Amino acid sequence: MPKLKSHRGAAKRTKTTGGGKIVLNHANKSHILTKKSKKRKRNLRKGFLASAGDTVVLKKMLPYG
Repeated sequence: MPKLKSHRGAAKRTKTTGGGKIVLNHANKSHILTKKSKKRKRNLRKGFLASAGDTVVLKKMLPYG
């Protein structure tokens, strides 16, 4: 069997925790930031765990992650 290739776009945008959960970055942090509050921008810095449905898809894209 040949090795499986990871989906490079998904690999660059995600991190995997020690327990196998997938952490993603928040959207809406790139531009038009003046109208967003400091609290909102601060909370967008943190990652968030992918939902159960997304995790199934992402684990197929990242077979060794």
